[in-house]
Formats: sequence, structure tokens, C-alpha cells
Amino acid sequence: MASAKPTLTRPASGRFVLLTLILGLLLNLLPWSGLTKLLWPDCIALLLLYWVIHQPREIGLGAGWFLGLLMDIADGVLFGQHALAYTLMIFMAQILRPRIQMFSFWQQALYVFGLLLISLVIMLVTRLAFGAAFPGPLYFASSLFGALLWPSLSMLLHLSQHRNRRIDDTFTNLVNK
Repeated sequence: MASAKPTLTRPASGRFVLLTLILGLLLNLLPWSGLTKLLWPDCIALLLLYWVIHQPREIGLGAGWFLGLLMDIADGVLFGQHALAYTLMIFMAQILRPRIQMFSFWQQALYVFGLLLISLVIMLVTRLAFGAAFPGPLYFASSLFGALLWPSLSMLLHLSQHRNRRIDDTFTNLVNK
């Protein structure tokens, strides 16, 4: 008798990865204002981290650079600041990937918090170097909220990579008959 437990059977398709990144871009482009704008995590950064940690062959430095340039254009900020921050964040995530994968989603959230915080610091230093004013300590709160969303996001995206074993067994039996 086959178990109904879902098992990891295949990586997510490139189309699905692209779809999630487009959705992340759209979420970043929503017209947030006030406190929500300060607290809302960078969805593209979160998704880039997820795919780099859990499916590194699909996403790399080039994707981070390209999506960063898109965010720079969309936000109307200094050209290259998101690209630089995403690229360095992805590079650090690639180095830490084996260690991060050993932990549960909640424990991974601590690493994600650090990586998101580093990304924000890189963008802030870039802005300050070109004369922008310091936005205040609440600027860093979005990295905390991103880390808090990490377990839910990870579980949701992991579901896309699971199949029901009973359905697989049924399909296999039909094919073999």
C-alpha cells in the first residue's frame, strides 16, 4: 500500500522560478506608503535567497544583478545599488548554502535576517556615499520582517516541489500495464 506522504521528487521548473521572481517584483512595486513601506520586506531579495539556497542551479549572480537593475529603474534610485546589494547577498548565500540547508526553516531565518540586513546596509552605504540622508533605524526593520516570513515562504515554495506518492504510484501502475 502506498503512503500518502508527499516526497521531494523533482526540482521546481525554471518557469516556476521565473514566475515567483516576477511575482516578487510585482509585490515590490506595489504602492506601499507609511509604516507598511518601511516594514515590507524586499520580496525579490527573499525569493533570490530561497532559490539560491534550495535550487542553486537555477539562480545565480547574474539573476541578482539583472533583477537589481530592474528594481533600481522601478524605484528611481541610484542605478546599481540594488544590483550591487543583491549580487553580494547572493554571493554570501552561495558560500553559506551548505550550512544554511542543515537547519530548519526557523533556524534558517537567522541567516536570512543577516543576509537581508547586509543587503540593506550595502544599499544604505551606497545612498549615503552619494549624499542621501540617513532614513533612521526603522529602515532596517524590513530585514526582521523578511526573516519572520522566511519559514512560511519556504514551506509554500517547498510544496511546489512535492508530489503525492499515491498519485505517482497510480500513474506508474497505469504506464506499466
